[in-house]
Amino acid sequence: MSSFSNTDTGDKPSGPYYNKNIDTDATLKEKVENLTKFVSSCKFGMMTTRDPSSGKLVSRCMAVAGKEGGDIDLTFTTNTESHKTDELKADKHTNISFYDNSGQWASFAGEANILTDRDTVKKYYSPTLKAWLGDLGDGIHDGSENDPRIGVLKVKTSSVTYSVTGKNVVGRVAEIAKGTITGDVAGINKLREISEDEVRQWRATASKEA
Repeated sequence: MSSFSNTDTGDKPSGPYYNKNIDTDATLKEKVENLTKFVSSCKFGMMTTRDPSSGKLVSRCMAVAGKEGGDIDLTFTTNTESHKTDELKADKHTNISFYDNSGQWASFAGEANILTDRDTVKKYYSPTLKAWLGDLGDGIHDGSENDPRIGVLKVKTSSVTYSVTGKNVVGRVAEIAKGTITGDVAGINKLREISEDEVRQWRATASKEA
């Protein structure tokens, strides 16, 4: 795999922000629980897929319909006749990102499966879906839980990177101001990573406890 570099920083870290903010002390339980709390507070995330005809990345807002695998895997409802299902059929890889106005964010890398069986759809169905799909008046495509246009996307998470704020607004502003004046890297977030091995470990533990 080729890499890109535009300079040589010698024995100094080229990404000091990462080194200053990465949180290696949190337990896996703490990392997942804090992540779950953040995702629940956001409710909506951006799902990114790849358009097979152009290779372009496409993102759209999606409401989280549920969580599985000990809350590490995400579930969404979808219109099966939309472009996103065409894109996921061609390439299952997806990214789900969340962000809030305090600067906290999360990025899920995973693979999405499209499910259309009625039992699964009924489990995650919400009457508000009718507002998006409408009633076509043919007795079939009516926006109900039996509408064949309604499917479920289950995203099996591979890894997660997220950032939670460790300071209030005043503290973050002060830290940034200090860094601007002194050149010291701002320590304003707790940057956390959940690796593929940790995701598998957490999912396995959750299945034993279920």
